[in-house]
Amino acid sequence: MVKKRWNELSERSRRLIVAATVGEVLLKAAALIDLKRRPAAEIRGSKRAWATTVALVNSLGAVPIAYFLFGRRKPASD
Repeated sequence: MVKKRWNELSERSRRLIVAATVGEVLLKAAALIDLKRRPAAEIRGSKRAWATTVALVNSLGAVPIAYFLFGRRKPASD
């Protein structure tokens, strides 16, 4: 597979890359904000481990989505 430079990519490819990047950044930001605001009792696992994984792993959104689906517990109802 031949590597292409940014200028050699089609306009459509460049737009898809930019859109995917923006989506990844937004998902990561939302997950990190939620982690910061949510009490540790409502998180499955370590808050530090989730935050590190969400922030450092390039996943095309899979890690932040996994956090939202599996990493949060429902708040205890009074």
